[in-house]
Amino acid sequence: MANSRAHDQVLFPWAFPAPDGEALRGLICERVDPLEQPADRRVFTSDADLNPDVVWPALVDGYQPAAVLIGLAQRAEGLSVILTRRADTLRRHAGQIAFPGGRSEPGEASWRTALREAHEEIGLQAEQVELVGLSTPFRLQTGYDVTPVVGFVDSRFEPNADPTEVAEVFEAPFMFLMNPANRVRRLREQPEPPRWHYAITWGDRVIWGATAAMLIALHDRLWGPAGD
Repeated sequence: MANSRAHDQVLFPWAFPAPDGEALRGLICERVDPLEQPADRRVFTSDADLNPDVVWPALVDGYQPAAVLIGLAQRAEGLSVILTRRADTLRRHAGQIAFPGGRSEPGEASWRTALREAHEEIGLQAEQVELVGLSTPFRLQTGYDVTPVVGFVDSRFEPNADPTEVAEVFEAPFMFLMNPANRVRRLREQPEPPRWHYAITWGDRVIWGATAAMLIALHDRLWGPAGD
């Protein structure tokens, strides 16, 4: 991603007023889909949305189902999102910032995948999270159909990361990630062909690609597309 900042497009440079506390929790619960939402009723976003002119390689076996957990922990300053930095030794997406998650087992519901993967990756127990629904699925050009599962995580949760998969567990303020003023559209020049993706910088961490896109899709569910 060398020199990518030279191609950043700042999208929405304004303040973002929004509810907090119980009002925010109620809004989230109201706007997500039911946990058992049928797949044929879901609206998808994808890598192609920002890159309509890119020709993606054909998928021989179609999209593989996967799920991630958008875990929201209540902190003194408000909700925060639990994120991971993937281990540098992983074959795919090494070192990238991501939600806990992974590929679904055959016939496994998305919410079960999210709970299983969160337990394996960061030590989150099922009883430590209150699942409230599904956000908008995201289809990656690498062949995964990823369903974000939204849940409120017990504030007493302490991560116990699996070092073979996760290099770091950290949290970022939910409202910072939701604020359109904090996102840019960034051109990634490698691998070919060049393609656009969203990026959100929190401190010295850059949340980009599918993770940023799923956060933006959640924003759009709660408040509508920015600029509308």
